[in-house]
Amino acid sequence: MSPLTRREVLKLILAGAGAALVPWPRQGTVVAQTASLPDVVVSKGASPVAITEAAVQALGGMGRFISRGDVVLVKPNIGWDRSPAQAATTNPEVVATLVRLALAAGAKEVKVFDNPCEDARRCYVSSGIMEAAKKAGARVSYMDDRRFRKMDIKGEALKSWEVYQEAVEVDKIINCPILKHHSLARLTMGMKNLMGLTGGDRARFHWQLDQALTDLAAFFKPTLVVLDAVRILTANGPQGGSLKYVKQLNTVAAGVDQVAIDAMGTRLFGITPAEVNLLAVAARRGLGRMDLGKLRIKEVKANS
Repeated sequence: MSPLTRREVLKLILAGAGAALVPWPRQGTVVAQTASLPDVVVSKGASPVAITEAAVQALGGMGRFISRGDVVLVKPNIGWDRSPAQAATTNPEVVATLVRLALAAGAKEVKVFDNPCEDARRCYVSSGIMEAAKKAGARVSYMDDRRFRKMDIKGEALKSWEVYQEAVEVDKIINCPILKHHSLARLTMGMKNLMGLTGGDRARFHWQLDQALTDLAAFFKPTLVVLDAVRILTANGPQGGSLKYVKQLNTVAAGVDQVAIDAMGTRLFGITPAEVNLLAVAARRGLGRMDLGKLRIKEVKANS
């Protein structure tokens, strides 16, 4: 799928300009238009490229988030040796689009890496992310065990932990998780995706999972979160494997509020934010808002 031209993007945004910002779930009445940017954008369409571009544009464009000369990390989920169709890893077209948009906004360099649960060389290839991100201009690398450093997290569950040095040296982090079922956390989305920037005995996170993930979210503070719901894994997560558990939604959700984006993920999955305890923990800590009814949510349709 070819990227949208500037004319096509402008046409798309102008076509959606009349869509009001409304509470979620949508009520029978539509609130008045406002010049304020939305808290969350939900973008739908057949093309992962087009819906990702439309979501970022509706938030104000990538130039709102990336400054000229920035070194940027685009952080996908590459955790498993699975194909894109199996919905256990981030859609490679979503990743590539974010890389391209960041470079077009003036980023000096865009990096892509993750600390998978299975062999990294297989995961990077099977997911399609290595090839797609490289073609878009990213520097894709395997994480080097020698570059993990114990750092002060200063959290409630994590006082200190082994963190990948490159992840804290970049200027901006764009977190791009996939929405999927998780056997312990109920769902894995944005905040949990940040585990892939850590090393050590990560199984220990599960002793106080919600508190630990909140600690990581507060530590890394991604600039932008783009939740991939092109295909979602509805069961047998996080690794999946069977296509019978995959549902096609052709959607991405984007915003700067980590809690709000994960809350929207629960709605897209078909449950309520209250059913994922991590959201309540993170909201109490002041990381964001989980009450979707109080947020400005803009829906856009992207035609390829």
